[in-house]
Amino acid sequence: MNSRSLIYVLVCFNLYVACTFFQVSSGNGSNSNQCWFPAIYNFGDSNSDTGAISATFIGVQPPNGISFFGSLSGRASDGRLIIDFIAEELKVPYLSAYLNSIGSNYRHGANFATGGSSIRPGGYSPFHLGLQVNQFIQFKSHTKILYNQLSDNRTEPPLKSGLPRSEDFSKALYTFDIGQNDLAIGLNKTSEEQVLRSIPEILSQFFQAVQQLYNEGARVFWIHNTGPFGCLPYSYIYYEPKKGNLDANGCVKPQNEIAQEFNRQLKDQVFQLRRKFPLAKFTYVDVYTAKYELVSNARKLGFLSPLEFCCGSYYGYHINCGKKAIVNGTVYGNPCKNPSQHVSWDGIHYSQAANQLIAKHILYGSFSDPPIPIGQACF
Repeated sequence: MNSRSLIYVLVCFNLYVACTFFQVSSGNGSNSNQCWFPAIYNFGDSNSDTGAISATFIGVQPPNGISFFGSLSGRASDGRLIIDFIAEELKVPYLSAYLNSIGSNYRHGANFATGGSSIRPGGYSPFHLGLQVNQFIQFKSHTKILYNQLSDNRTEPPLKSGLPRSEDFSKALYTFDIGQNDLAIGLNKTSEEQVLRSIPEILSQFFQAVQQLYNEGARVFWIHNTGPFGCLPYSYIYYEPKKGNLDANGCVKPQNEIAQEFNRQLKDQVFQLRRKFPLAKFTYVDVYTAKYELVSNARKLGFLSPLEFCCGSYYGYHINCGKKAIVNGTVYGNPCKNPSQHVSWDGIHYSQAANQLIAKHILYGSFSDPPIPIGQACF
């Protein structure tokens, strides 16, 4: 072999090695192991409501939002919710509430969650899960028509920038955080035994809602179970304590046991959904354990007692956060000085600091089935 041929072979070999290395490196890179979600569509209650109740009924008043969004937060918290940290993790904008007509942008998804919502009709809010899904179906249909009309008219891109693209609906992530109000309403109106008996019917309606979304092209589902609502300060204050009914953290055990049974059956139903819809991906997220661990380790993590809260009052005088009253010379309604030291913001909802810690735990697979981070939920 002459020198010219040898040089040619060596050059080809080096190019081959370089290309192979590039392909392997690219295949092992973080981007290749991540799903691309162009949009998020969320369904739920006040734990993930980013402005629906505020836009529809009475606006969520300050000091809600004081730690992040300010006076227009629309959230029952001092700052961000778990759904906001999900959006940050997936690098999409914070979700606009479907019911909020002012300043909304739906290019990267929409939030149908509404404070007080339940899976079944007849809850604290008229916007039960079935209605939220119907709103999504209408939203999808109308935006598709409008987007196509604007395209036909050769409208400038800025006028279409707030609308979702038709092809993104099947690629989007569909998130759920709902069910707690079904249990709470049941406990307010019936007995613990009746609430337990109602769980299969509640989850049957949840199954129907997911099936409707699947029929609309949804393929990736991220499903939160319900939290330990027996650990909310509100539950502790209003529950008549009986011997043995409070655990070491001061949580109401019967309420948490009902939540755990609901979650057990919800997890079974997620398995059924996987069998019925093998083309879809379902991730069951154990928010209950993440929240309960936070409550159990609150002081170690720098929080005050998890039974204390920052804004409003339930101790003899029910004063919602955002309202003020003077009772026997004491002013109620002002928030605490350091919301980040509290697990609970207003006795019912979590603070931004708590939501951030919970999000860090659930977004990377530690509490998921299958145990995958949210960025790989499509695999």
